[in-house]
Amino acid sequence: MATTYQTRYASNPEAVKKYDTTELRKEFLIDNLMQKGKINLTYTHYDRYIAGSAVPEDELTLDPIDPLKASYFLERRELGIINVGAPGTVEVDGTSHALGHKDALYVGQGNKKVVFKSDDKKNPAMFYLNSAPAHTAHPTKKVSVAEANKLELGSLETANHRTVNQMIIGGIVTTCQLQMGMTELKTGSVWNTMPAHVHDRRMEVYFYLDVPKDQAVCHFMGQPQETRHIWMHNHQAVISPPWSIHSGSGTSNYTFIWGMAGENLDYGDMDVAKITDLK
Repeated sequence: MATTYQTRYASNPEAVKKYDTTELRKEFLIDNLMQKGKINLTYTHYDRYIAGSAVPEDELTLDPIDPLKASYFLERRELGIINVGAPGTVEVDGTSHALGHKDALYVGQGNKKVVFKSDDKKNPAMFYLNSAPAHTAHPTKKVSVAEANKLELGSLETANHRTVNQMIIGGIVTTCQLQMGMTELKTGSVWNTMPAHVHDRRMEVYFYLDVPKDQAVCHFMGQPQETRHIWMHNHQAVISPPWSIHSGSGTSNYTFIWGMAGENLDYGDMDVAKITDLK
């Protein structure tokens, strides 16, 4: 079977305080991504968000999974795609969209057939997928990494100089609730999203890439006064509940894709946690 899925349930922050390393990883880490010839999905009960991957050698079709109780995947959903591999194509109801490395595609609710293809199956595309429930159909739109809205944040002095590429976000793409983008850290910087914050109106998923071999990223989560950490490697993702901070520090610079959904579409709607208040 080309498509597999797993389900994750929402967790109470009071319960998470008692989790050991194994439990934290079981609940929040997504570590089965980017397997050749497969679509792997994780359905989380945080805002019914789905994170996953498609790595086509031959064609792969996005079929509905059982939790959706739908006749096709996007019957009541929208989809965001970012290609982190070699060039490929996403065919949406017969229309082909070519995606180069780090290009994004938004696919609106109501599209019945989504097919993933690689230009060269020996060097396949690697499509990272995020999906959220949708109530309105919006047009499918490609956003290349060059067309992203770019924010330069942080500094080398605080080890968090980074470029935020806003891709599937208001002002660029009209969506129901899904937002996606990609943050690239500069050489010599290791901290992402610092100062850390929570946004109780939205949940988030982080997908780490460009992590060099034999290096890693320590992803911080939990309530600001009750933090935990998960060690992450290349092409792994982590679920971030709305009550949790989401920040990380690597042993090298790296890139991560952020995706979120929830109550609103205001990118700046966040509650900052002062660095000196973190525990």
